[in-house]
Amino acid sequence: MNRRLVCTTEGAGHPFRRAMPMEALRLAPQEKPKPMKWWQKEDAHLFVVSFGAFFTVFYTFFS
Repeated sequence: MNRRLVCTTEGAGHPFRRAMPMEALRLAPQEKPKPMKWWQKEDAHLFVVSFGAFFTVFYTFFS
């Protein structure tokens, strides 16, 4: 017998879930995550932060 693990029509067999309307059991649609900008990616972000820190230290040391 092949039976699905998630039973949407039976309310998963629990009396509380059977008493709920089907609208309450419906899943919300998944949103796609927004693509990250170039400076938010890990390598570019590390480079920009490191470059800024080095430039700040170098500039304050020699001024």
